[in-house]
Amino acid sequence: MGEQVTTASSSFDAMALPPSERRKALFALLVVTSVWGATFIWMKQALNTLEPEIQSQGRFQIVALLVAARFIVAAVVMFAAFSKARTALRQSEQWKGGLILGSIMLVGFVTQMIGLDDITPSVSAFLTSLYVVFTALITIVFSKSKPTRTLLFGVLLATFGAGFIQGPPHLTWGLGEVLTVVCAVFFALHIIYTQKITQEVDPIGVTLTSFLVIALGSILLLFAFGGGRTLDQWGLIFQDGVFLQVLCLGIGGSFFCLLLLNLYQRYLNPIQAAIIYALEPVWATIYGLSLGLDQWTGWILLGGGALFMGNIVVELFSSGHEEE
Repeated sequence: MGEQVTTASSSFDAMALPPSERRKALFALLVVTSVWGATFIWMKQALNTLEPEIQSQGRFQIVALLVAARFIVAAVVMFAAFSKARTALRQSEQWKGGLILGSIMLVGFVTQMIGLDDITPSVSAFLTSLYVVFTALITIVFSKSKPTRTLLFGVLLATFGAGFIQGPPHLTWGLGEVLTVVCAVFFALHIIYTQKITQEVDPIGVTLTSFLVIALGSILLLFAFGGGRTLDQWGLIFQDGVFLQVLCLGIGGSFFCLLLLNLYQRYLNPIQAAIIYALEPVWATIYGLSLGLDQWTGWILLGGGALFMGNIVVELFSSGHEEE
């Protein structure tokens, strides 16, 4: 696939990087997955604390509130930390890129959290993991070239591993399942457009504008569903068992992870990046086991092993060039 890996118009040959630079990018994305794995725990802790409010106000309102707060925190830290980010607020190209990336991610978050009302976490994990497959399919369409068999084999291993690490999903194909598949498509689009946009504009600037788009979009959705209109509801963020978790989600899961992703994903094949991101449930399971939130099963070994094998196969046996 070479230089056509991101889109048909991309001129950057990610696979031609020196091995040391590729290793740096791989390590950066692995760090991203390790922190993202912890976000499951932080979000679960916050939602458990707010269970009475979920029962009275609805899950969507509470999750939208948490997402808005998370990205407000991330935007504030980003604004304070980088002069490039502050400068980006005056650049239309940065806002255009942020609008695209932020809107895609927001749709992914919203469809996933609405879908979770009707399906089990294992079904959600399996269907969300299809973003690896969708990343491969959309990349093929955009680039009009075919990935290597090794890369496709890695896609299948990663999808199976991410989907079955919590046990075999039991699908019934209702609204929740359909929305979660939509979520997977948008997560795939986010990977692909991140690849394209961060090669065209400064990654630091577009990180801030995308944070602001997601925060504003979450607030608007919260208002649309009847929430966010009282100080009492916004005050839920400052409760014990919520405030620290929101800070961790904002600083760790959003600011740190998405900044690192925007800086380094552009140096890798987007399909390989998707396979690396699929390691996220492995970390989540490890953290869950260590905290007593999950129980050990053989599926963890099978799913986690498939995920690791998918990444190893791609890294060790891919020549770095796609079949013509």
